[in-house]
Amino acid sequence: MTTDPQVLIWFKSSYSGNGGTCVEWAPAQAAVTGMVPVRDSKDPNGSVISVPSRSFAEFIAGVKGGRIAV
Repeated sequence: MTTDPQVLIWFKSSYSGNGGTCVEWAPAQAAVTGMVPVRDSKDPNGSVISVPSRSFAEFIAGVKGGRIAV
């Protein structure tokens, strides 16, 4: 699977508004590599960081559980 940000299928949270403070992630890449690509939704051609899928899952669980404020 490619790591080219232009080829990946990106998703943004359905909770994201139009305030411009959103991130996008490419979950299909995680299934193949174990890393989750993340980028700024305002700059789709900008930098992409990749985090271990377990760390990303723990972050999401923390946000949903109210242990991490965003």
